[in-house]
Amino acid sequence: MIDQAGAVRAATPNDARPLAPPLARAFQDDPVTVWANPSERTRMRRTARFFLGRMRTLLPHELSFACADGAGAAVWSPPDAWQMGLRELLHDLPAFLSPRTPMVLRGMHDVEKRHPKTPHYYLSILGVDPPRQGDGLGSALLQPMLRRCDQEGVGAYLETGTERNVRFYSRHGFRVIDEVPLPKGPPMWLMWRDPL
Repeated sequence: MIDQAGAVRAATPNDARPLAPPLARAFQDDPVTVWANPSERTRMRRTARFFLGRMRTLLPHELSFACADGAGAAVWSPPDAWQMGLRELLHDLPAFLSPRTPMVLRGMHDVEKRHPKTPHYYLSILGVDPPRQGDGLGSALLQPMLRRCDQEGVGAYLETGTERNVRFYSRHGFRVIDEVPLPKGPPMWLMWRDPL
C-alpha cells in the first residue's frame, strides 16, 4: 500500500498523450473493452486512441487527477459536459470502426439513455497500469473529487463492466442503481454516490 500523500496530482491537458498508454493497458482485459474490441492485435491502439480523445475533451475542465509517476488517472467531467461532442466523436471514429460498430453503438446508447439527469460529477475513466494495481493508487485518485462532491453536496456517477470494480467502488460510497446487458456482451453496472 502506498502513502497517498503526494501520490496524485492535478492532471493537465499536456498529460493526455502520456496517460493514454497506461490507461489502455489498465483496460486491456476489461470485459466491455474486449467486447467492443475483440481483436488483441488492435485493442490496445484503439483503446488508447479513445482515451486520448476523452482526455483532450475532459482534462481542460481541471477536475481530473493523475498518479505523480504517470501510472494512471481519474478523468472526470462536470455536470454539464459528460456527453461526447461531435468533434470528439469524429476524432474517435477510427477507434470505433469495426464490424461490431453498430452493436457497440447500440449498447452504448442503451447505457447513455440511463445516465442520471440529476446534476453530478461523472467519472469517465479510472485506470492504473496493471503492474501498479493493488498499491492504493485507484483509491488515491478518487479522493480529491469525492471530497469535492461532499463539500459541494453533489452526487457522483460512473459505469463499470467489471464485477470486482463494483466492490471497489462500493467501498468508496457508490451503489449500483442499474445493470444494463450489452448486446451479445457483458453487463454494465451503473453506480451512483450520494454526497456525504
